[in-house]
Amino acid sequence: MSSTIQFQLPCEQGRSIAIDPARTALACIDFQVDFVAPDGMGASRGLAVERLAAALPAAQRALAAARRAGVFVFHTREAYAPDLSDLNMYRRRFDSSIGTMGPLGRFLVRGERGTEILDSMKPQTGEPTIDKAGFNAFHNTALDTVLRVRGIETLLVMGFTTQCCVASTFRGGVDTGYCCVLLQDACAAFDPADHEATVRMTYSENHNFGWVSDSLRLETTLAAYPHP
Repeated sequence: MSSTIQFQLPCEQGRSIAIDPARTALACIDFQVDFVAPDGMGASRGLAVERLAAALPAAQRALAAARRAGVFVFHTREAYAPDLSDLNMYRRRFDSSIGTMGPLGRFLVRGERGTEILDSMKPQTGEPTIDKAGFNAFHNTALDTVLRVRGIETLLVMGFTTQCCVASTFRGGVDTGYCCVLLQDACAAFDPADHEATVRMTYSENHNFGWVSDSLRLETTLAAYPHP
């Protein structure tokens, strides 16, 4: 895979990162119904789902901009087998919610309505969905292979929730060798303090983990370059 297009995506702390759209992927992490819908499991447990919903316009902006520019898009779901055979020992012992019945079916179980991706973030043809039995989308999945066969070098990461599956996948990407950029306004947590701490940690120690940008800067930057 080759491309002659390079752009500088502005990031926090006065930094930027050079990105080649042909070698860049947008990671849409766990935009699942149960996390954000008013009739989903999160709302039924009294979680502040409106804080997650507030990030959806930015996520839709980033997704549309990436698609227009020909950036490879993939989606993830935290989703377990109906018999929970892929639920690890730690989660089995300390997270009693997985597999329990909620308003939209069994929580985080494959095939249940609440586990599906929101209609507003629905994958298009050619955009794979990676089901993961855990937080990190690189753990025990084919994601690294999916990216490497396409020559991907940079990941733009967004989704739910910032400090959990987004941060876990972000760090998994860094450890696997990808340059990772967090789109901070297209992520959210039930507690804003968790979101802010994760953003700060990402560019701590001279951007030890990667870069932080946002959907507006991504949209503006991609719009300045010819689309495929």
